Amino acid sequence: MADNKAEIKVKTAETTLKILEELKDQNGATVTELTDEFPLSQSSIHNYLSTLLEKGYVVREGNEYRIGLRFLEFGGQARYREQLYRIAKDEITELAEETGELANLLVEENGRGIYLHREKGEQAVQTDSYTGHRVHLHNTALGKAVLANLPRERVDEIIDQHGLPATTEQTITDRDELYKELEHIREAGVAFDDEARLNGLRCVAVPILNNDDEVEGAISLSGPTSRFQGEYFRSEIPAKLDDAANVIELNITYT
Repeated sequence: MADNKAEIKVKTAETTLKILEELKDQNGATVTELTDEFPLSQSSIHNYLSTLLEKGYVVREGNEYRIGLRFLEFGGQARYREQLYRIAKDEITELAEETGELANLLVEENGRGIYLHREKGEQAVQTDSYTGHRVHLHNTALGKAVLANLPRERVDEIIDQHGLPATTEQTITDRDELYKELEHIREAGVAFDDEARLNGLRCVAVPILNNDDEVEGAISLSGPTSRFQGEYFRSEIPAKLDDAANVIELNITYT
């Protein structure tokens, strides 16, 4: 009997999380729409939502339920616990202000990339990403900078778990081709994204390594293909990122 009760609690928790994930993915949904996605009655879905609404985890707008701002409390605390965020955020801000572009800080968790911090310069373009956004690692300069400095067996685990899905025609979807790219990145110390995740967007990234040469994350600058080209794309931006990474790595070592 005790095992059955524990199993029911686990399933309830799993269902609650799946409902929250669906609300996030759909940017809001009605009870009817959620019923179509889950093998539950409308009354059961309503009970889950009522509890989440009461606790402040979702909000209701008409007939639609959305993720509530209370999750910012959890995300803010999780981000602040990340030493890399506290150390790197000023450098990310300076990069954005100096270049006018979009500056990013990303870390790997459970085989996905998570944007830990982002700063927009005066001419930065708007993208689909935001702080906390989870992305694949193989189709971003940030992600490839991280993968290039992970052990080969860890890279294999990530590919086995998440695959190499294509998001544009430029995305690398072949494992051997990705290995060659990562080897080149590791040797050069810089990764490039030439419209591999979003059409019209280029990105340059460098890894952040600790004193044991373990990768902590990566920083990048992103911009439109119209500006990110030639020496600016291939030389000037990498140099600025290298300078910022050097400061961050020194602060990691001596903090």
